[in-house]
Amino acid sequence: MEIRLIKTFQAIVKYGNFQRAAEALQYSQPTITMQIKKLEEELGMKLFERGKTITLTSAGRLLNERADLLLREYDELNVALTDFMHGDAGIIRIGASEPSASSRLPEILRRFSEQKPKVQVQVRISTTKDLMRMLLDDEIDIALCNEAEPHIQLDFQPLLYEEITLLLPASHPLQHKQEIHLKDLKGETFLLTPGTCSFRIRIEEMISSQIGQLQRSPILVDGITVLKYFVQANMGIALAPVVAVSPPIPGTITRPVRNLMNGPRLGVLTRKNSSTSSKITEELVDEIKRLRTIPDEPVMAQSL
Repeated sequence: MEIRLIKTFQAIVKYGNFQRAAEALQYSQPTITMQIKKLEEELGMKLFERGKTITLTSAGRLLNERADLLLREYDELNVALTDFMHGDAGIIRIGASEPSASSRLPEILRRFSEQKPKVQVQVRISTTKDLMRMLLDDEIDIALCNEAEPHIQLDFQPLLYEEITLLLPASHPLQHKQEIHLKDLKGETFLLTPGTCSFRIRIEEMISSQIGQLQRSPILVDGITVLKYFVQANMGIALAPVVAVSPPIPGTITRPVRNLMNGPRLGVLTRKNSSTSSKITEELVDEIKRLRTIPDEPVMAQSL
């Protein structure tokens, strides 16, 4: 059913006859007659009783009652689609991994929502591995996460290296040491995240290169944002991203460690097929890129 046919029908009802409706719409009367005939054929029922005056049939009265709502929804849809095309409305689905999901994403989305109040934001929090799957399954549009294994269908745009710091219980003997090296931590109990976590992999590389075999078995904690509470409970120490443990919670302190390697890279993960990307997605990516401290580099296709 064409919208213009509904508008012609409404004009006839408003002006009382075909001739006046044709003049109002700037159509010829035969055109108006042809449009109503087409509408009646599509619906399979008569809308008008013709005579000296025209009157609505029962079907015509029903259509007239619903036509205003139909046209109003059509106009609202047009406005929504125009807003979407211009990047002012729509839905954006973003995924994020910790600690950025808690420490960085809220401020990013606050700024974005102030600029785009009509955009609905949906947030998923998960691991980098799961976020990759969500992107490939079209469950999210973009992800803010640490670098993962390259994939032929995904692009990773690095933004920064996570800064690593040492988190200690406030009463720890090392609190007064002016300069701390990794080798000073050899006899400590480390709190580590699971083996698939990019932070765990990088921290184990640091420990392996400068400490070697740990004297005490580490305690594994499934969640980088909760490490600080285990340190607070005096269960061990942790090498953790600064953004996840700053400012320190009561009962804990942070200290720099000499000669630490860079932490894993944080960046924006997107599907390689940019033709599926909306203007809203592109503008949110631009907002996220304000985090960038790594010099911009050409985005290249990644391969398996």
